[in-house]
Amino acid sequence: MKPITVLMSQAYDKSTCPMLKKSALVEDTIITSSPITASDTLKPIVESIKTEYFLILNADQIVEIDDTGLTRMLKEAHSKKAGIVYSDFYEIKDDKKILHPLIDYQLGSVRDDFDFGNMILFSNKAVKDVLNKYGKIPEVSHAGLYDLRLKVSIDNPVCHIHKPLYTVIKKDAPCENGGLFAYVNPENLNIQKEMELVFTGYLKNIEAYIPSDRLRYVEKTDKTFPVEASVIIPVKNRASTIADAVKSALDQKADFEYNIIVVDNHSEDGTPEILSEFTKRHKKLIHIIPERNDLEIGGCWNEAIYSYHCGRYAIQLDSDDLYSSPHTLQRIVDMFREKNYAMVIGSYKLVDFNLKEIPPGLIDHKEWSDENGHNNALRVNGLGAPRAFDTEIVRRIGFLNISYGEDYHMALSICGEYRIGRIFECLYLCRRWEDNTDANLSIERKNMNNALKDRIRTEEILKRKEKIKQVKAQHI
Repeated sequence: MKPITVLMSQAYDKSTCPMLKKSALVEDTIITSSPITASDTLKPIVESIKTEYFLILNADQIVEIDDTGLTRMLKEAHSKKAGIVYSDFYEIKDDKKILHPLIDYQLGSVRDDFDFGNMILFSNKAVKDVLNKYGKIPEVSHAGLYDLRLKVSIDNPVCHIHKPLYTVIKKDAPCENGGLFAYVNPENLNIQKEMELVFTGYLKNIEAYIPSDRLRYVEKTDKTFPVEASVIIPVKNRASTIADAVKSALDQKADFEYNIIVVDNHSEDGTPEILSEFTKRHKKLIHIIPERNDLEIGGCWNEAIYSYHCGRYAIQLDSDDLYSSPHTLQRIVDMFREKNYAMVIGSYKLVDFNLKEIPPGLIDHKEWSDENGHNNALRVNGLGAPRAFDTEIVRRIGFLNISYGEDYHMALSICGEYRIGRIFECLYLCRRWEDNTDANLSIERKNMNNALKDRIRTEEILKRKEKIKQVKAQHI
C-alpha cells in the first residue's frame, strides 16, 4: 500500500494537481463537498483511512507538488516521529513567484489561525492514538481540524520544513471571516464559541486550565499615590497626532485628580516641541525623556509606571489614538473602585486618520466571559483597549521592552491570576493609518510578530501548568 491518502475539498480541480495525476506515493484521494473543518465530515474520513499518513489540502487554492516534495515530508515525519509536518511554499500571484516562509510550531502556537500553509501531513497512527486518549472530535462545524491538530500536538512533534516544497496558485478572494479582527466580528460568534470550546478542552488535557474560582481581586492597600490615575502615552515621532491624543486626555472630566505622563522616546520630528508647549500651559502634563536610548514601547511604559509621578491606576492612550468622550477615565476608575480589579479593559472603535468610522467598527470583545475569558485569552491575539492597570500589580510584573505584544504579555500575566473588568461600551478611538505599527507588514515581519506572541503564550502556558501542578501537590 502506498503511504498517503489525500483529503481535499471539492473546490480542488483534480486535473490541475500534478500530485494526483503522477504521484507514486498517493494511495487514495478523498474529495468531500462538505467543509473539512466540520466534525461530521472529518470524523468518518479519519476513521476510515488505512494509509500511514494523510495529507490535507486546507484552502481553496490550486496546489502543485511532485513526489520530491512529498518524499521530503515523509522523511521528516519518519525521522522525527512527527504527528504533523508542514513546509514553506511558493505562491504565484499576478504572474510573480514569491517565497512564503512559515514559522515554527511551539507550545504557544495555539491560535486557531496558525498558518500551516495549504498542506498538512498527519501521521495516521498519531491521530488514532490521541483520539483514543483524549476523546473524539467534538460535534462542531468549524473547529474539527483545530481540535485534531491541538490533540496531536500534545504527544507528538509538529515539524516545520524550512524549505518550499510546493507552489500555490493564488486566487483573488476576500479574506475569510474578516481577517485581522475575525475573532471579534459578531458574525463569527458561533465559530469563535466552537474554537473556545475546543481550546478549553485542550487546556484541560495539558493541565493548564485555570478555574475561575482561583482568580482573585486586588487586596486593598494603604500606599499613597500622587494622583488617582495617570494617563500613559509612549510616543516617538508622532507630530501629526500627539496633540490630538494629549487634548483628549486633558479634556477628561473626573471626580479625582489625574495626570498625563508622556514618555517621549527621543522624537526627532517636532513632537518634543509640541509637548513642551503643552507643559507650559498644563500642570497635569508630565513630559519624560528617558536617559536610555534602547527603549521600545514596553520600556517606555516602565519609565512611566515606575516613576514617582504615576498614580494609583495607569491608563493607556496610544500617541495616535483618542478617548471617545470626556468621561472615559471616570468610567474606568469607577470600575476599579467597584470590585478592586487588577486590570480594566474597555472597547474601541476603528477609525481612519480623520476619525471616520471604518469596518468592522466597534471592537468590544464580547467573546469574553468572566467564567473562561482568562483561559480563552491564550487563544486570541488581543484583549482590547483602552487597557488600564492597578499600578502596584503592574509594577510587580513589569513590561517587556518590546514594541509588539508588550501589552498582550502584561494582560496574560494578570488575567491568569487576577480578575479583570470589562467595559463593552466604546471608550476609545483607534486610528488605522499608514503609520500604524501593524500597517503594510511584510510576510517576514508578520512572521516575527506571530512568533513573538506564540512565545509569550508558551511562557504563560508553562507558568499556568506549573501553578496547577503546585495546587495538585498541595492536595496530595
